[in-house]
Amino acid sequence: MFQKTIGIVLHTLKYNDSSNVVDVYTKEWGRTSFVVGIPRSRKSGMRSALFQPLALIEVEADIRPNVRLHRMREVKLAYPFRSLPFHPYKSSIAMFLAEFLYRALKEEAPNEPLFAYLQHSILWLDACEDRSFANFHLVFLMRLSRFLGLYPNLEDYDAGDYFDMVNASFSPIVPSSGVYLKPDEASRIRLLMRMNYDTMHLFGMNRAERGRCLTVINDYYRLHLPDFPILKSLDVLKELFD
Repeated sequence: MFQKTIGIVLHTLKYNDSSNVVDVYTKEWGRTSFVVGIPRSRKSGMRSALFQPLALIEVEADIRPNVRLHRMREVKLAYPFRSLPFHPYKSSIAMFLAEFLYRALKEEAPNEPLFAYLQHSILWLDACEDRSFANFHLVFLMRLSRFLGLYPNLEDYDAGDYFDMVNASFSPIVPSSGVYLKPDEASRIRLLMRMNYDTMHLFGMNRAERGRCLTVINDYYRLHLPDFPILKSLDVLKELFD
């Protein structure tokens, strides 16, 4: 039985000479992999636009249990982006976050609150018209941790505390885990968790500070998610927003 859902494109990989495998995080089916034919007509430009990083697509497919690769019956844009693929900073953020989500979201089970968060975040970034999104990827990743069960415990924070990266908590003494942030950097964790998309432009950071925050967040996820790698797009993003 064919069903329809909305999905977010995470990754595209060549499967053979005539097909690609596209990984999509869907509202109804969770993370799902599709085999998609490589177009060879004049309309191929439009076809490629459907599978850009973080593209929101509407999919009709026959999803069957115990099948790894599914075939799309129909696919179209659920939301035509106004700026995301065309703005150099936004497209770099999209490329990084798509790679991050591809590595982090392993569960096939649907999670509608997570999907709603991802969709809202992508639409917010596309609609933002000025440079106030410089901290967007940092806020996105810190708030994503709630949905993955990795949210740091902020309740016991006191000025001068260390942040235990392994136990995701603050400590007045050097954590025995051996993997921690010193007090000056630990305070930034609490600061990041106070940001949201509407207020993040009020928290000024230079490129070096923003790059360090990004490295710490990536290291935090690597500690808590099995086989989470150093992302290829990480260095590209660090060079932005000077």
